[in-house]
Amino acid sequence: MKYLVAGASGLVGSAIVRELRRVESNVIGISSKDLNLLERKNTFDFINNLKPTVIIDAAAKVGGIGGNSASPVEFLSQNLQIQSNLMDAAHEAKVAKFIFLGSSCIYPRNCQQPIKEDFLLTGELEQTNSAYAIAKIAGIELIKSYRKEYGHKWISIMPTNLYGPYDNFNLETGHVLPVLIRKFIEAKVNNLPKVYLWGSGAPLREFLHVDDLAKAVLICNASYDDIQHINVGSGIEISIKDLAEKISNYVGFTGKIHWDKDRPDGTPRKVLDINKISKLGWQPEIDLDSGIKQTIQWCWENGFGK
Repeated sequence: MKYLVAGASGLVGSAIVRELRRVESNVIGISSKDLNLLERKNTFDFINNLKPTVIIDAAAKVGGIGGNSASPVEFLSQNLQIQSNLMDAAHEAKVAKFIFLGSSCIYPRNCQQPIKEDFLLTGELEQTNSAYAIAKIAGIELIKSYRKEYGHKWISIMPTNLYGPYDNFNLETGHVLPVLIRKFIEAKVNNLPKVYLWGSGAPLREFLHVDDLAKAVLICNASYDDIQHINVGSGIEISIKDLAEKISNYVGFTGKIHWDKDRPDGTPRKVLDINKISKLGWQPEIDLDSGIKQTIQWCWENGFGK
């Protein structure tokens, strides 16, 4: 078996590579430095020459509310190109298994909770990240189409909000949890009296450590073969306000938190139904408190705040 992980330098891809290499000997990870997946011919040539048995697509243009709101064209167009180039190349090279990784933002803004896989396309999307969501929905549909037309054993996995080492901690483009860690670390280092955060803090979210997702991907690779995508989450929700206070305490920041309510909150509540993945024998192992502490420690060790 030869495994190819696209997006191997990012949060998700790096975790999958680490987990795969514990149990497999032939694992190849690529990032944009190795191959620009926006270049269709080069992508086809690379996949045809490599001929992997399994491709895990963790490559994407990702970001938080700010990035998605500011650059919807790039989030829609680039993600459509990345995933279609990879899937089409995999089809031509007769790749046996393709695992497409999406996002829980595919579901409607005001969705019944917890969110079942069946709830896809049952309502309007959250407008702050609709372009990215539509790209991921298109990826799910392309996987389904390849299964229907060509009988491929390809699958889609929809993870909840992820965090952990090698995340994007950029204050402008990162997701909420890594951005909070970065803000509180810098506030502590610089002895700032106050940290300014977006929104009201009221939205509810669930978070999953990326190492738990990596284990879920391997289980799905071995045991899941269905046309419908499968959710992967923790099943436990927390308000952004409580999350911020938790991170503030673990970093050791003693100042105040100011919520800028003129900034968007995003989807009011989002927690996934994980019954399908649980039936395969998977459960998250890293609780939120332990995961946040580990991620903060990784940040300190890697020079954040210096």
